[in-house]
Amino acid sequence: MISKLNFKKFTSFLLAAVAVTSFYSCSDDDNGDSNSNNARIVVHMTDAPGEYEHVFVDVQDVRIKADASTSDEEGWVSLDNVNKGEVDLLSLTNGVTKILADTEVPVGNLDQIRVILGPDNFLVRKGETERIPLNTPSAQQSGLKLNVNQQLEAGKLYEYILDFDVDKSIVTAGASGGYILKPVIRLSTVEGTGKIEGDVHPFAVGGEPFQILVTATNANHTITAYTNASGGFVLHGVPAGTYRVTVTPETSSGYGVLTKSNVEVNSGATVDLETLDLE
Repeated sequence: MISKLNFKKFTSFLLAAVAVTSFYSCSDDDNGDSNSNNARIVVHMTDAPGEYEHVFVDVQDVRIKADASTSDEEGWVSLDNVNKGEVDLLSLTNGVTKILADTEVPVGNLDQIRVILGPDNFLVRKGETERIPLNTPSAQQSGLKLNVNQQLEAGKLYEYILDFDVDKSIVTAGASGGYILKPVIRLSTVEGTGKIEGDVHPFAVGGEPFQILVTATNANHTITAYTNASGGFVLHGVPAGTYRVTVTPETSSGYGVLTKSNVEVNSGATVDLETLDLE
């Protein structure tokens, strides 16, 4: 039986539908082969388990745009070394990320980034094997834009993390029982933000893992992730600040909500909450 947390999250990627918060990351590039006239961009994708067995997305391209003054569809350039093809978002959990692109680009302004999806997007429901097509409107396939608006400097490394929110990205198609993919993504960076990680115990009843949602909130930000099958979690791209962390187990587990206040996060640092014990 699927709990009320069914569509409560399904985090990380490079498309956006609603508001997207973006930050930039910059550090020295240790790659000796780097062209000193270029900057290096690395685009990571991450996610956390949701109420699905698998969610496959069909990545076809990653593009950038330098000039904000051009029309919406002008000035886009495809990145080199894009990892194209099918990606199971639910294989990316507890700190695991997938690199979508790692390449050098000319220095100067980076206005926007977009990911191009193909038509072959599917989900598999929990306990099933059938691939159910995700109807992907043409606007999503053509790539929704993420605003960056950052000056790239020569010899620097810029790493972006794309957090795909599955809860908001997969919607039911009315009475038909089908599903529509409308990607919602949060863009953050590796160096310009921090991480919160830890383990939740217990994470299973009778040997069967149950769903646990972890949320970090303050006045400006809300960042969420599910634990993996062993109770581990990582919240990526957390802006510096003080947060309240809430652990919400599936209602049917019989365990209550756990909160931890005054969790201080610094840029470039990882906060390890170690073991959080449910009662």
